[in-house]
Amino acid sequence: MARTVEVTELALRDGHQSLLATRMALEDMVPACEDIDQAGYWSVECWGGATYDSCIRFLNEDPWERLRTFRKLMPNSRLQMLLRGQNLLGYRHYEDSVVDRFVEKSAENGMDVFRVFDALNDIRNLRRAMEAVRRTGKHAEGTICYTTSPLHTVGKFVEMAKRLQDLGCDSICIKDMAALLRPQPAYDIVKGIKESCGQETTVHVHVHSTTGVTLVSLMKAIEAGADIVDTSISSLSLGPGHNPTEALVEMLEGTGYTTRLDKDRLLKIKDHFARIRPRYAEFESKFVGVETEIFDSQIPGGMISNMESQLRQQGAGDRVKEVLAEVPKVRQVAGFPPLVTPSSQIVGTQAVFNVLMGPYKVLTGEFADLMLGYYGETIGDRDPEVTRLAAEHNKKDPTTDRPADHLKPEWDGLKARATALDGCDGTDEDVLTYAMFPQVAPKFFAGRSSGPKNPGKDPVSAAASAAAASPAARAIDSKGPVTGPITYTVRIGDTSRTVTVEPA
Repeated sequence: MARTVEVTELALRDGHQSLLATRMALEDMVPACEDIDQAGYWSVECWGGATYDSCIRFLNEDPWERLRTFRKLMPNSRLQMLLRGQNLLGYRHYEDSVVDRFVEKSAENGMDVFRVFDALNDIRNLRRAMEAVRRTGKHAEGTICYTTSPLHTVGKFVEMAKRLQDLGCDSICIKDMAALLRPQPAYDIVKGIKESCGQETTVHVHVHSTTGVTLVSLMKAIEAGADIVDTSISSLSLGPGHNPTEALVEMLEGTGYTTRLDKDRLLKIKDHFARIRPRYAEFESKFVGVETEIFDSQIPGGMISNMESQLRQQGAGDRVKEVLAEVPKVRQVAGFPPLVTPSSQIVGTQAVFNVLMGPYKVLTGEFADLMLGYYGETIGDRDPEVTRLAAEHNKKDPTTDRPADHLKPEWDGLKARATALDGCDGTDEDVLTYAMFPQVAPKFFAGRSSGPKNPGKDPVSAAASAAAASPAARAIDSKGPVTGPITYTVRIGDTSRTVTVEPA
C-alpha cells in the first residue's frame, strides 16, 4: 500500500504573495474556489501573512469578508492561515487579550488551521497564541522557522520541535521561507522530529522554490516521514514562490507514496490562474529563475519584490545585489535571527540604509528594538557596539523579558480610538483591523463603502499603455529621432497581437 502524503495548496495566499506582491483581488480567486474545494487538499492556505495588510492598504477589501467568502465557497476544506504569534498580522507585539480576541474572531469567521510562528523562534512569543487556538478547538500548528547559520543545527531544530509539542500543538511545521532547506537537512530534521516527538507526530513541511533545490527537499522529507507538504498550483509557482502542485503529484508516481489530489481539478485550477496572472504583470518580481545566491542573503520569497520596490523608490533600483550582500552581515550583527516577517523586513530595511547611507549611520526604530531584545531572544549574541547605538537611538535599555510582558492592557483604548473613526462599524473585527494597522485603517474605513479595487489590468491594455509611455513613443510624438524599439498592439477583430519594431 502506498503511503498517502497530504498537500496544502498555497495559491490563495503565499503563492500570489511571493510572486505578485500580494496584490491579487478576491474576485480573481473566487472562480477557482469550487475546484480547489473539490481537489482533495488537506488544507487551503488563504489568509494571514501579508494578505490582511494588502486588503486594506491596496485593495479596499475587508479581510474579514474575504475570510467569510472563502468559508462559504469552500465548505469542504480546512481553511489555513499564517499567524505571526504575538505579532498577529501586524509588525509589533500585542498585549495578550488582543491576541486572544484575534484568534477567537478568526475561528468564528471560518478559520480552521492556525500556523503559528515567531520570527525569532522564541517559544515565549508562541505560547499565548497557541493556547488561544486550543481554546477554540481549532488546529494549532506550531512552527519552526528554518534558517542556516553557524549556530543552527539539526539538533537545535529538533529540540524546538519537542518544546512545541510540550505546548500541545496538533502538528509541527518546518517553515522554509527562503528556499534554504537543502535535501539532506530536510531528511535529517523530519527524521529527528519523528524519533524525538513520536512517529505519530504530524510533520508539515513548507518550502519556497527560489534556490531550485527544494522539490528534492520535499521528496527527502517525505521519505523521512513528513505527513503534509505545501505546494502552489503550477501557474502560480516557481521563482520566489513555491514548487508546483502538479509536479509533486508526478514526482511521487511509482515511489510508494501518493496523494489524494484530483488531477482533472488541478488542471482547471492551473488554467484559471494562468489566465489571471498576466493581469498582475506590473507586480511580478524580477527574480523569476533560480537564485542560489539566496543561500547567502537568505531573503525570503515574499521579501524580494518589496525590497526591489523600496530601492526603486529611492532611485537605487540597480543596487539590489549590494543589499543582498549586506543582509547576512546585518543578520549576524543581530544574533542570526531567521528572516521572516517582521524580522526580514527589519533586517532588510537596515541593509538598505547601510548600503545607501553607510553602516549603521541611520537606524530604524524597529531594528533598534530588535537589537535591544524587544522582539525576543535570538540564538546568537548581538553586536555590543550596535546594541549601544540602538539604546541611544530608542532611549531605552536592553531587555531579556518576554516582550509582551512590557505591554499594558490595550483593548479598551484600541476600541475607543477605532470606534471614533469615520466608517468603523464598532465590531471586534474592525477594532482588530485598527489595532494592527492604525495608520492605514482610518482611510480604509472611510472609503470601504466604495467597494473593492482590483489592481489587475488587461494585459493587452497594459502593453499599449507601456508602449505609449516609452521613450521611443515620446520621441515620435515630438518628431525626434527613433533610437529604440517601439511596441505596438495590433487588433484584428477580437484578436490582439503585440508587435515590436526595431529602428532601421
